[in-house]
Amino acid sequence: MNAPEKAMEAKVRYSAGVLKYAQMGYWDGDYVPKDTDIIALFRITPQDGVDPIEAAAAVAGESSTATWTVVWTDRLTACDKYRAKAYRVDPVPGIEGQYFCYIAYDLDLFEEGSIANLTASIIGNVFGFKPLKALRLEDMRFPVAYVKTFKGPPTGIVVERERLDKFGRPLLGATTKPKLGLSGKNYGRVVYEGLKGGLDFMKDDENINSQPFMHWRDRFLYVMEAVNKAQAVTGEVKGHYLNVTAGTMEEMYRRAEFAKDLGSVIVMIDLVIGYTAIQSMSEWCRQNDMILHLHRAGHGTYTRQKTHGVSFRVIAKWMRLAGVDHIHAGTIVGKLEGDPPTIQGYYNILRETHNAVDLPRGVFFEQDWASLKKVMPVASGGIHAGQMHQLLDYLGDDVVLQFGGGTIGHPMGIQAGATANRVALEAMVLARNEGRDIVNEGPEILRDAARWCSPLKAALDTWGDITFDYTSTDTSDFAPTPSVSN
Repeated sequence: MNAPEKAMEAKVRYSAGVLKYAQMGYWDGDYVPKDTDIIALFRITPQDGVDPIEAAAAVAGESSTATWTVVWTDRLTACDKYRAKAYRVDPVPGIEGQYFCYIAYDLDLFEEGSIANLTASIIGNVFGFKPLKALRLEDMRFPVAYVKTFKGPPTGIVVERERLDKFGRPLLGATTKPKLGLSGKNYGRVVYEGLKGGLDFMKDDENINSQPFMHWRDRFLYVMEAVNKAQAVTGEVKGHYLNVTAGTMEEMYRRAEFAKDLGSVIVMIDLVIGYTAIQSMSEWCRQNDMILHLHRAGHGTYTRQKTHGVSFRVIAKWMRLAGVDHIHAGTIVGKLEGDPPTIQGYYNILRETHNAVDLPRGVFFEQDWASLKKVMPVASGGIHAGQMHQLLDYLGDDVVLQFGGGTIGHPMGIQAGATANRVALEAMVLARNEGRDIVNEGPEILRDAARWCSPLKAALDTWGDITFDYTSTDTSDFAPTPSVSN
């Protein structure tokens, strides 16, 4: 383009009034993303009559530098550099009116090491935009240059196993039930029974903080008494996720310090405390050699819908950057939503050092994690000993299997429930290591183990036929088209 043409383009671009977002420079179908670009993949559903390219450009504009009208201050900055660029729009196969939109953001748009800043741009304002019926953030690609500004998990899977001295199998846990209502002393009794019976962890649930019937300090004292007694009886390292979630950071630090003083190896936080608080607690855990467990409380309000919100695969990536050691990531066979390929995709994002594009599992981008530590996924919600072969096959070894009701609801008591789970797990791991087909032989392996373990037999008799399977033909969570891998 020669000088007169550039002048004419600038005259049009910077004339007062309203231009389409694509005309303002937020669409570039020829753009090739740079290695240093952050890339976001959105599922857009434009309003009737709105061109999908214009909708994509609007998303790019409103999540970076645009406003609704031409502003002369654009000429005071390097706008071509700072504008996000929608560069590809593909119809979602088989779903009319929905499109996959790829947007590239220059690295300079983001503060180093801040999930709060990242999300303020990517999801901060655009989800309420009128030209869109719905908008969903499906996936993101982070360049190594950006990943290296984050510290990641404070402990990681390898060091956690070394601290706990537990190798070659999934870890076992349970959530104390009922979630609300127990006194501190009775809560401690439940924890002791579960740990003594063979579990590695017990945990607080997301809504246990410091209620009138059980002040947090009382719970911490009784729980750690139970942990220490169970360790002495079993000779194994045990833990309990002490939930330090509170109304202020000052109070969270106070509770975490008390947990450390009592000898706990792990503390817990809820996703609802916010991204800045999560990163702050991660830094505290790094400085104090503590494992950090994150309960994804509240995620379903924006991750479950397939056309609007944020996919959990994106939350998983944000939390690995932010720095948590554990995160609840689905069970496949439990009571909570999630099909096998999608859940396996989440687990791969959390546990692999490098993610390849894997469209059947919903992984749209190649991702190099730049040596950030791995996150331990947690499977919980409606699982029991009779599903052990399925859990091991679907989820692998680096996972915490948490059986809440499947431990505490055992007909022979809490300790027996824990023993049933431990025996089922060890029988399945042994069979797998012997080369047996645990997928098809799993029920038989469990029945054989139950011949000499009455708690496992009772568990199978009670829950053996319980499943939460459902049939779904909705594959709209995935994109069966080639994706950017740079």
